[in-house]
Amino acid sequence: QVQLVESGGRLVQAGASLRLSCAASGLPFSIYTMGWFRQAPGKEREFVASIKWSGSSTYDLDSVKGRFTISRDNAKNTVYLQMNSLKPEDTAVYYCAAQRFEGTQYKYWGQGTQVTVSS
Repeated sequence: QVQLVESGGRLVQAGASLRLSCAASGLPFSIYTMGWFRQAPGKEREFVASIKWSGSSTYDLDSVKGRFTISRDNAKNTVYLQMNSLKPEDTAVYYCAAQRFEGTQYKYWGQGTQVTVSS
């Protein structure tokens, strides 16, 4: 059974930093592309960043480029999202997901972790 478990979300003030973690089990983690998504209240879920097995990363939101960094530790089956200079508009539930092949749907999803940034 595949499980993705996010952690690290909490309430912080604007300008603070957080590191989210996503621990994976039940799948060959090292060959999956891992992604982070977020969903703010009343908004659709949006892609934040992804990282391939090789470590090559992609950031899809101009609003997070330069502030967020995705990384992975294949030995620990864990993907991270380092978030710096947080803004109130970063408030959302953050989800990690696993994708086997480029261009396909992310097949496995975690339950999410809440990040709240106060002004």
